[in-house]
Amino acid sequence: MSPFVSLLVDFAAFALVAFGVFVLARRLETAQSVQRRLRGEAPAAEKKTTRVPSSLVKTQEVKNPALQWVQRTTLQDPEERNKLRRELALAGFDHPAAPIFYVIGRFCLAIGLPALFVFSQTVSATPIQGMMFIVMAAGLAIVGLILPKAFLDNRVGARKTQIENEFPDALDLMVVCVESGLGMEGAIVRVGTETHESHPRISMEFEMVSLELRAGRTRAEALRHMADRTQVEMISSFVALMIQTDALGGSIAQTLRTYSAEMREHRMLRAEEKAMRLPVLLTVPLVFFILPVMMGAVMISPAIDAYHTFGPKGVASQ
Repeated sequence: MSPFVSLLVDFAAFALVAFGVFVLARRLETAQSVQRRLRGEAPAAEKKTTRVPSSLVKTQEVKNPALQWVQRTTLQDPEERNKLRRELALAGFDHPAAPIFYVIGRFCLAIGLPALFVFSQTVSATPIQGMMFIVMAAGLAIVGLILPKAFLDNRVGARKTQIENEFPDALDLMVVCVESGLGMEGAIVRVGTETHESHPRISMEFEMVSLELRAGRTRAEALRHMADRTQVEMISSFVALMIQTDALGGSIAQTLRTYSAEMREHRMLRAEEKAMRLPVLLTVPLVFFILPVMMGAVMISPAIDAYHTFGPKGVASQ
């Protein structure tokens, strides 16, 4: 076995063991959280009442000199830096140094993938040579530049989808809280606490809203900031509806009940839409995989008969 193959096997074994330990730790943490809730104890996130998200108390400045140097040399344009920070925040990376680590990651992949390819060819028994070697190295460098952007876009889309799936359940719980006598602020705090385990993303957004309300912002400003952070159409409509209800003096409970019913109907329509798309999606495997097999099974018997009839032996017998 070559050294490169042995290194890959060791790396795969290490990754498998690390993944197993991570899954086991998550399961133990979930089980402990469920036991705490059954015993009536407050979770760790609720006990630490002084915990405030970084976006409320920290600036976007980086203190590390090395990271500052990377930022000065690669992210000189403020508009580009703010745009990248905005995309990373939508993906769930709201740390001030997230844009710098993103740039470092792209640079490492653009350099590391071709370097790994060159190293693999040096230890390979049949290395690639000539123009193909140059094309492969350049292609890997391009992939290293494109891959982080593709990952970021996929992460943004997945996070928006998860928030859309979690928001109707949180809205139903908010309706129950408001109809039970809690105010809007109290309902937001309660929903954010109760959905911490089952719906972590929407719970985090509600916790941010409650912290902004405690910091002195108005309800309209806190809700608008939640809509800006998520960029989800469902939440934007909810925020606009709440602000309009406050401005006109309408009933918040009735508004929430009506909007909750609309969200349930919208979720059912979306499920029906996905179900209606199944025949179209099944056409591709049907045409390329199942239909050729069926045609082969149907035509193989006539093909054999035609061969026996018109083949050399059939013609000779006639």
